[in-house]
Amino acid sequence: MRKGHNNKDYMTPTQVAERLLVSPVTVRQWAQKGLLEAETTPGGHRRFARAEVERFARERGIVNESAVTKILVVDDSEPFTAFLVKLLQKLPYPVEISIARDGFDAGRKVVSIVPDVVLMDIKMPGMDGYAVCEQLKADSRTKHIRVIAMTGYYTP
Repeated sequence: MRKGHNNKDYMTPTQVAERLLVSPVTVRQWAQKGLLEAETTPGGHRRFARAEVERFARERGIVNESAVTKILVVDDSEPFTAFLVKLLQKLPYPVEISIARDGFDAGRKVVSIVPDVVLMDIKMPGMDGYAVCEQLKADSRTKHIRVIAMTGYYTP
């Protein structure tokens, strides 16, 4: 560890494991493989920069349980959207729900709120869910966002 850094800026393998919901052995293996950058103390112990752990978690879609989960619901059906919002508000952890009525509005909101999850109707007028998903996954700023596709139409 570099001198002058606060110990609060660094985490032990056990703390990282708790944050990422894995075992300390898994954290050490990730460090050995170079997937998760670690520094070594003079005593030979690994320490992980908190910012590095958060980057790793973000890239892999590992949500911080104590944080608010941002959900974007994209659907042109107001009754279904209202039902879905009521259902999501009953989740056992804090959520922040935003609504978009079409693909274009979804694209704008994704950039401004950067949701953790997008629940998207794939059959909408104008820009459909397929096109929005392709754009999200093609952009390095949004490709990490999880997208759950849904539809009220029968699709074999």
